[in-house]
Amino acid sequence: MRRFSALRSHAMLLAFALPIFLSTASLAAAEGYAVSVAADRDDAIYDSGEAAAFVISVTRGDQPVTDGKLTYVVDDFLRSGKSGGYPEGEASLDGKPIRVAVKSDKPNVLRCQVTYTPAEGKPIRRLAGLAFSPTEIEPSMPVPDDFDAFWADQKKQLAEVEITPTLTPVEQKNNKIACFDVQVPCLGGAPVSGYFAKPVGAEEKSLPAILWVHGAGVRSSSLYAATKGANAGMLSMDINAHGIPNGKPAEFYAQQSGGPLKNYRYAGRDSRDTIYFRGMFLRLVRAIDFLTMQPEWNGREVIVIGHSQGGGQALVAGGLDPRVTLIASGVPAICDHTGNVAGRVNGWPKLVPNGPDGKPEPAALEASRYVDSVNFASRCKADAIMSVGFVDVTCPPTSCYAAYNALLGEKTMISEPLMGHNAPKHIHKAFFDRVLQHVEQSQPAAAK
Repeated sequence: MRRFSALRSHAMLLAFALPIFLSTASLAAAEGYAVSVAADRDDAIYDSGEAAAFVISVTRGDQPVTDGKLTYVVDDFLRSGKSGGYPEGEASLDGKPIRVAVKSDKPNVLRCQVTYTPAEGKPIRRLAGLAFSPTEIEPSMPVPDDFDAFWADQKKQLAEVEITPTLTPVEQKNNKIACFDVQVPCLGGAPVSGYFAKPVGAEEKSLPAILWVHGAGVRSSSLYAATKGANAGMLSMDINAHGIPNGKPAEFYAQQSGGPLKNYRYAGRDSRDTIYFRGMFLRLVRAIDFLTMQPEWNGREVIVIGHSQGGGQALVAGGLDPRVTLIASGVPAICDHTGNVAGRVNGWPKLVPNGPDGKPEPAALEASRYVDSVNFASRCKADAIMSVGFVDVTCPPTSCYAAYNALLGEKTMISEPLMGHNAPKHIHKAFFDRVLQHVEQSQPAAAK
């Protein structure tokens, strides 16, 4: 029996901005051709050493294609389309499914890319993934000995910055909730900057709190997310990742992205004291300070939810702040910065460069360990729901599982064998359903 709780989805019909991330039997290609590739097991999860296979088929309309050839290559994300010892080759079509047998003697995730070129059309490429003992994937490096001491000192410095929030009312159509543009002073210059919303007329100590955090990029906070939480009866705050003003014209954020925040993810990466994510993570704590100082907070639930970079921040918040009771972390970034030390591909943002000798640069490698979401996950006692895409090249599944396996609380993983770096509607729904369930379960017996 597998030793983890999982919601497993297979062959979901999802629309992606980058179609190479998707493989599905019913997605029609040009001239009516469709290529399908999937694991031979619905959940696409096997034990290390167990025989596994990818199954490939090509159809036109509802009929199997009986002539032509296709190519396939299996890799472990390190070689990006080059097998490195895993199966690769060419297969002739005869109307029957093609099986590509694979095996791994260690915990790992493999993906298979298939290319079929019709005689009268363009190449069709599809991807699928499968995993071997993914819940046994370990951190690529240990947590630094002074990790807890370093972050305790950072939080101590943050506590010395007075919490004097500035709230500016924001007009919106729903008169049952109140909305504000909020800035809260933080350590390091950039404030917490977000939208805050709450139900009008809520009693003191009656509401849970939820913090929404952002994926990579430079943008305003989301009023929609803030109001979604408030409409569900919560103190709800959405913060942008950089402490920049909200609600500005698109040109403002484009200028920030191309100017002072260009390549922000690499800024100061040679030192734990200057690395950009240090300030981003402290803003998480300060945002939770703001939410929990509200008189309506019930003193129990603090939820942090996000995808990609936001998923990584959710993991960090859960490990850095014991007030957090639930995290919802979708395809998390900022995980396994040191993966190549263990023979795995690093997670986004590929923070550690390699030197001329092909080895990780020592200063960046050491600094990255203090901002690795895997290490924060190992301190996180909050409940958690996560998602992982088995063909995600941005936040590789090994990096996501390294974080998931380190979590200490009750946890659930939504594994998607055909998904790349994405946050589809059904995962958003699963996350918010888990949020509502968490709030319901946490209510005192007398209130139920």
